[in-house]
Amino acid sequence: MQNKPLLSIISPVYGASASLRELVKRIKASVGTITDNYEIILVEDHGPDTSWEIIEKLCANDPKIIGLRHSRNFGQQYALNCGLDHARGEWIVTLDCDLQDRPEEIVNLYKEAQKGYDIVLASRQNRQDDFLKKFFSRIFYHLLSYLTDTHMDASVANFAIYHHKVVDALRSMNDYYRYYPTMIHWVGFRLTKLPIAHAERTDGKSSSYNFRKRLTLAFDTIISFSDKPLRLTVKLGLFISLFTAVLAIVLVVRYFIKAEAVSGWTSTFLSIWFISGLVITILGMIGIYVGKIFENVKGRPTYIVGQRLNYHEK
Repeated sequence: MQNKPLLSIISPVYGASASLRELVKRIKASVGTITDNYEIILVEDHGPDTSWEIIEKLCANDPKIIGLRHSRNFGQQYALNCGLDHARGEWIVTLDCDLQDRPEEIVNLYKEAQKGYDIVLASRQNRQDDFLKKFFSRIFYHLLSYLTDTHMDASVANFAIYHHKVVDALRSMNDYYRYYPTMIHWVGFRLTKLPIAHAERTDGKSSSYNFRKRLTLAFDTIISFSDKPLRLTVKLGLFISLFTAVLAIVLVVRYFIKAEAVSGWTSTFLSIWFISGLVITILGMIGIYVGKIFENVKGRPTYIVGQRLNYHEK
């Protein structure tokens, strides 16, 4: 068994053949100023390009580089999950593979962590993304904050450094649906944020995390981490019941005082359809939660590793 490395650097890889070599080169140059006792874990999420072939060559030339390939595409959060499960370092760094998370900032994150923090999150300043991506990102985080009763910062993503005890706590969470920015707040520990520069993409590609995937991630995260949508439907039901009761009282009073008969099939028809739609919506919400429970109780793994290179058991 090898000595435990001081640093583990994890990067989920998907469609990154154009940036992989530069990513590893810059990580090694940055981390080398801290220690020579490190490991770089590249988790290839079964992408459509030649990323895995490049990882094979990198691993053949450097035993400190660990290659892990999923048996199929599971998604970025599960690639992070895989990397964290395989990391052996005292400190663990996670960053994206597109070089927008600048590897040179790892040194600053590590120095900040040495001030007594267990978690240091990189807060992206002047994000180098298009307007729509930043706009929908803000909406996503505001909605997520409200529905999960947490404070989510739109400037924070996957770039961070964690002490191994934080990662141990994350591993102990058996959630099937994972979203690490939310999970980090749940486990606690001493946390701070460090402003860092955000770089532009150099590969000329747009993010594979499109709006549909972000919407799916938001939906799964909200349902998995909070029952607030259910509580909101209860409040809505109570409000409608109260409104209906008040309206009924008003109509009865008008009938006896002013002798006004209440008529109109249209209003009755619309009321029935409105209540029916509300009931179906609430039942649908409950059904979604039941479906998520079904996914969790099956106990399936969140990812499957098809190939491992240079990995040594803990």
